[in-house]
Amino acid sequence: MKGKLVTLTFAKRCKNILAANCQAHLNTIKVDAMGSKGDIHTSKVHYLFNKGKPYIWVREGDLHNMNVIIDERGSLSVSAVAPNSLLRLLRSMGKFPARVALAGDVIPLKDSKVQDLTEWLREHLLKEQNYANHSSYAVSAILSSANLSCKSRSEIFQEIVDQSSNYVAHKFNIRSCTYVDGSAHTHELEMEDVEAPKAGHLFPFAEKLIDGVNQSQARRRALILFCLEYYDTHARDAVMLSIDHCGFDVLAKVPESMASIGESSRYTWKEFRFTFKEEATDVEAFCRLLVGLEEEVLQSVRSYSGLA
Repeated sequence: MKGKLVTLTFAKRCKNILAANCQAHLNTIKVDAMGSKGDIHTSKVHYLFNKGKPYIWVREGDLHNMNVIIDERGSLSVSAVAPNSLLRLLRSMGKFPARVALAGDVIPLKDSKVQDLTEWLREHLLKEQNYANHSSYAVSAILSSANLSCKSRSEIFQEIVDQSSNYVAHKFNIRSCTYVDGSAHTHELEMEDVEAPKAGHLFPFAEKLIDGVNQSQARRRALILFCLEYYDTHARDAVMLSIDHCGFDVLAKVPESMASIGESSRYTWKEFRFTFKEEATDVEAFCRLLVGLEEEVLQSVRSYSGLA
């Protein structure tokens, strides 16, 4: 891994966030019979990309459905997936998950298009569920460690399919994209640099995978060893922050300075990036590479201590 600890571009991070999440906050301009009122209405919606375009599902009765008939302008705020325990940790640090802000137009779909989209969604979810049902022990062991409140994307959208009459589907035409990091710094992106996320079998399980690792003390100790092996950093604790096809990010509690290591040390949380030797094409490959890395680092630690 040494020599390959690369940082992801903002465009790549945007793509990963959009691929991993399926929930967003939609903002539209409030309207009435007289037209626009200028105020903003915000609520949580669900989205998925199909053929490079995001489609959003809004609950029946939500003001968005009326607003966009008069004024189609809207924006989507999509956060990096973060299980509740990780979200609480970030908030205690005064930080929030990185997010993507999309500005564009919300276009209501005709009934025929809604039916086609629903059928596509059913087939898409069936593929994800079949994949999960036939996953290996390495995958199921990590996913089953996640808190029950964590759900895969297929579990979330199955409710929408089962209650399709309670939702209204729209297409979202993106006009601009902004990446907002955990410290609220914004980075405007050119539209040609923002690719639509491709369908795959890694990101639909991102939240459960992250929480499954973080709920395991053994795996968190492995993250601590990663920091020691590849960054020569003595971490007191560590959690997985995000995942992608190339590797993962870790949030580790480390001494504020090397000179302060000891019982009375002052610690701060710092992000570290770890890159796999090969691309993790799906959750099976990600778990295999993660387990392999754990074994590799453990063997290295044993050799240092003369236990090999």
